[in-house]
Formats: sequence, structure tokens, C-alpha cells
Amino acid sequence: MARIFWMMGFVLLTQGFLYVLGETGVGCKKWRSTDEGVCCDECHPGNRVVKRCGPNPTELCTPCERDHYTLKTLSSECSICSQCVGALVQLKACTRTSNTQCGCPKGLLCGDNPCTFCVDECSKGFEPNKYRSCTPCPNGTFNDKIHQKCKLLSTSCKDPNHVMVFKGNASSDIICKPPSTTTSTKTPPLNKSRRPVETTEQGWPTVLFVIIGAFMMCLIIFITLASFLIHHKGKKEKKQRTLSKTPIIGTPTDDPRTLIAIECSFHEAQQEQGNSTESLISKDSGGTV
Repeated sequence: MARIFWMMGFVLLTQGFLYVLGETGVGCKKWRSTDEGVCCDECHPGNRVVKRCGPNPTELCTPCERDHYTLKTLSSECSICSQCVGALVQLKACTRTSNTQCGCPKGLLCGDNPCTFCVDECSKGFEPNKYRSCTPCPNGTFNDKIHQKCKLLSTSCKDPNHVMVFKGNASSDIICKPPSTTTSTKTPPLNKSRRPVETTEQGWPTVLFVIIGAFMMCLIIFITLASFLIHHKGKKEKKQRTLSKTPIIGTPTDDPRTLIAIECSFHEAQQEQGNSTESLISKDSGGTV
């Protein structure tokens, strides 16, 4: 009997040490004493039963093998960990105490619980079908929620004092409001239609100033360019008139016609000089006589 109590104390000490280290306990967690030793009533999480009774509690249960788990406290077998296949993504890895947690990416939803396959996420105006896709709501039905079945559209307002302002569509049921609110709901669109006109009228002065400024700038550039061209042309004409008044001095030339003209002028001068000499001599001789 003392040996049994000694074994129980050793087991408790071992389990406490493993708990401090954060490791899963090994063996039997709860047991009761018998004439044959102890009988296990509950294994540690992640352990399966080897035998129900025996002298050592740590030998009554053993941890699950790799890639196996168990959720039961007295299971004789461990289950194989699930695999995330297809469109599934792994959210949490498998442990001895829990199965693999799979999920679906954005735009898809789990088709069952646990998540073993993914289906298309149906938006408003659609409903899921048996082919794991989405179908538009039939005429006369609507769906205003995510991934829900379509419902029949209402045919009248719940409040008899209200009037229907919206007949409903595939993503919304009918909308009813008090009669006084129907006029106010039509006012905002009128205000919105007027705003662009006011903005356009206010924008005209700015556009006009820009056009006038651009025209004045072009006019200034044109006048400046014309003045420069006129001044340059007048200066050129004045220079040409000055050159035309300057006397032209001919340079000596070897042209035969020029030489003949010069020689004839020379002979004529000599003849005129001889005639004047002969007249002087005749006058002198007459005076002497």
C-alpha cells in the first residue's frame, strides 16, 4: 500500500513539473485506487488509454502519435489530423489536443462546420445554390444580407398611414415613409441640378479675363515686332541714300578706247597752244615793222 502512495506522489510531482514547463501531461490525470493498484478515469489531454487499471498511473495513458490528436479523455485511439486542401488555407496547425483549423480566403466562405470546403460568398441580391456558387434573386424576391437566401418582396407598407416610395429590387425590400416625407425626398435632386449652373455662371468672368489677357499679350508682342522691323528698314534705306551721293572716282585702266581718248585730248591741246604762239609772233612782227 505504501508503494502505491509513493507512486502516486511521484506521478503528481512529475505532472506538476510538466505543467510548469508548459508541456502536455503524460499518463492518467484522474484515477481511483483498487486492490490491483489504480484505475484511470481520465487521461491527460492529447493522451489515449492503453489500459484502464494497473500499478503505475503514468503507464495507463500514452500521448497521441505525430499528426494525430484526440478530444476525448478516455479514447483508445487518436484521430488523424485533417489537411487543408483545395481552396482551404491553414489557420492553425494540428496538435495532440486539437485538429487542424482550416479557413477560406477572402471572397469565399466555409461550406460546413468544421470548414472542409469553400463556397463562393454571395453578396446582396444573390443567394447560394447547391453548386457552391451564387444565383441572382428571382423576380419578386430580394436579399439584403451577405450569403443568405432570397425572400419575397413586400407588397404593401406595414403602416397603413405610410406610402411606398421605393418598389424594391433584388437587394432591397420596398421602402415606405409618411406622406410628408415624400416631397422632401424629391427636393435634394433639384438642388443638385442647380449647382452646376451656378458654378458655370460664376466661372464665365474668369474665362473672359483669361481670353482678354491673352489677346492683349499677343497685341503687345505684335506691335513691338512691327516697330522693330520698321525701324530696321528705315535705317537700311538711309544708309543706301548716303552711299549713292558719294562721288565715284574712276581708277586708271588699260582699256584701248580710254587711251585713244586721252591721246586725242593731248594733241588738241598742243594744236591750240601752237596756234596761239603763231598769233603772238605775227603780232610782234607787225609791231616791229
